[in-house]
Amino acid sequence: MDSTATSLRIEPGSPSWPVALTQIEAPPEALWARGHLEILARAPRVAIVGTRAPTPYGEAQAARFASALCRAGVAVVSGLARGIDQAAHRAALREGGATIAVLGSGVDRPWPGGEIAVALAAQGLLLSEFQPGEPPRPHHFPMRNRVISGLCSGVLVVEAAQASGSLITARWAADQGRSVWAVPGRVDHPMSRGTHRLIREGAQLVEAPEEILRELGLETGPAQAEPAQPASPAANAILRALRGETLTVEELSIRLSRPLTSVLVEVVTLEMAGRVARTPGGLYRLVSGSE
Repeated sequence: MDSTATSLRIEPGSPSWPVALTQIEAPPEALWARGHLEILARAPRVAIVGTRAPTPYGEAQAARFASALCRAGVAVVSGLARGIDQAAHRAALREGGATIAVLGSGVDRPWPGGEIAVALAAQGLLLSEFQPGEPPRPHHFPMRNRVISGLCSGVLVVEAAQASGSLITARWAADQGRSVWAVPGRVDHPMSRGTHRLIREGAQLVEAPEEILRELGLETGPAQAEPAQPASPAANAILRALRGETLTVEELSIRLSRPLTSVLVEVVTLEMAGRVARTPGGLYRLVSGSE
């Protein structure tokens, strides 16, 4: 990323300072920002965090929740880490929604870098309490987690191991009086143990974005939560492939020559819209009237 790009310093009391951060213990002394500073004025904000080694299911759920929240006008906050964090950021960017990456390094040295960091600086916002030029350091990340949760109305955890930085973010959120939501996973998968532990400790189990939207006061009924929309070209390709057949996501991925995660996101969206149904053995079929 171009180190000469503008980095703005924000101090408490300035018009751009997030009011939510004045309400937390040990708020940052200052913040540095790159990108669209006006996103900080967007409310509400919800954090989506999770493991760096997600399953396709976890990536699909992170994308599903981020997309729905953005469509409802919610800003999606995460930490730019590979896995769940980046899945949430990418989905928000695809929706043209507001998304903020809170970093454990200077905003001119985002970690990890690459095209997602460039896209976030161009379309979203990079934010850090660490000065420009500061490299990522292990002790920075637990500190940045309190900023992620502090910015938000609540934190959604999608897949986390038993010992995970995402659990630190969730505990910060609870201490700060924020909501903590967790998406349940497979009982036999290690990346479900952290989220299931949170649920046992009192986190709210959520299965659909509408549950979060209702808590935020942004959704009044099922019709508003899932407005009827034309299927995307990718979704239409899946619908055509399922005519007269039942196929697994893996078979659809091969047949359509598309990445497995991308197909899974579309299939989950079609299932939520009532266009396809999952049958025993992980096979998907068309719902009558969906062709």
